[in-house]
Amino acid sequence: MRVLVAFIILLPACATTPRAPSEQAFVRADGVRLRDDQVDAEVTRLMAAGRVPGLALALIADGEPRYVRAYGYADVDEQRALDVNTVMVGASFTKAAFAYTVMTLVDDGVIDLDRPISAYLSRPLPEYENYSDLADDPRWRVWTPRMLLSHTSGLPNWRWLRDDQKLRIVFAPGSRYAYSGEGITIMQFVLEEGLGLEVGALMQERVFDRFGMRRTSMKWRDDFRPNFARGFDPDGKNLRHPVRNTADAAGSMDTTITDFAAFLGGLQRGVGLSGAARAEMLRPQIAITSRYQFPTDSPEDTADNRDISLAYGLGWGLFESPHGRAFFKEGHDDGWNNYALCLDQARRCIVIMANTSNGEGIFLYLVDALMGPTGLPWDWEGFLPYDRQ
Repeated sequence: MRVLVAFIILLPACATTPRAPSEQAFVRADGVRLRDDQVDAEVTRLMAAGRVPGLALALIADGEPRYVRAYGYADVDEQRALDVNTVMVGASFTKAAFAYTVMTLVDDGVIDLDRPISAYLSRPLPEYENYSDLADDPRWRVWTPRMLLSHTSGLPNWRWLRDDQKLRIVFAPGSRYAYSGEGITIMQFVLEEGLGLEVGALMQERVFDRFGMRRTSMKWRDDFRPNFARGFDPDGKNLRHPVRNTADAAGSMDTTITDFAAFLGGLQRGVGLSGAARAEMLRPQIAITSRYQFPTDSPEDTADNRDISLAYGLGWGLFESPHGRAFFKEGHDDGWNNYALCLDQARRCIVIMANTSNGEGIFLYLVDALMGPTGLPWDWEGFLPYDRQ
């Protein structure tokens, strides 16, 4: 790993058009002005310290990407540079794009956030094979789209993480926040089975096409092959790039830093949603009292995040920063760490995509350096800094 770190130091920005540092690349939420070379220096310093082989970064102001840059490697083994059009694993960034998609359906009157999902299905959910585990628990009947998108269904993250790999409701629906990929896949099931929609095509139309996300898809595309990234574990082992052939609203999206920055900037401007739908999506639906985000079925509570009003909206986490309401979304997969954060009132956003399981170790320092101190709940999110591990 020493050779990799040394190379990152020597190669501060890869596969982007060289340019002389400007006087002002970005103005942080606290008014501090950052030049391009200051941003580059801080990113490469943290990458080297945190053993991050490749990282893509976007800084957004007033809904427009102002700084989009890539550093390091898309593939260390092949010495292939990462660039701003390199296809990376979106992981749970997918959930945020899916929530936006559902809110467009709310605007259209196709989905009612508070209508039980049973009203959309032709038969009871447990009669479908994948949900037969719920046959003896009628609590599924109270589930609504609002509960599924706000992670208050009471379901665990994934059934396969449990010893018996059975799907069970862990908490009373609506009673507490517990991040659940299972809940998101049920919302996808409702759209596809209940309404006859195809989620991959729907997201292509309502998100990717709308925001010009030309190298983003819910399924792997062959035209990604010339320029895609591979993921790496904490020791630098190549974990490759997953090839997904079915659309999964919980995490199958492939995207680039350029594309996701376009989406986030559009969301910040309110493009494609009514003011009411955007406000509802980013309104606290449930206060978060859990000690940590994972494991999701832990009953341990804390008041540590009460001062920042940590909560969840519809597809997005929320907290009160020194600069007003913040909304955020993580993305995590083996070999991949992503983070997006917007300070809504300050109209500043950051997107970070790293092709390594080490990425989360530099997120706190990187966000504070480039956005100004935000008070992000790094401990709850599991973003243990690299120098405290």
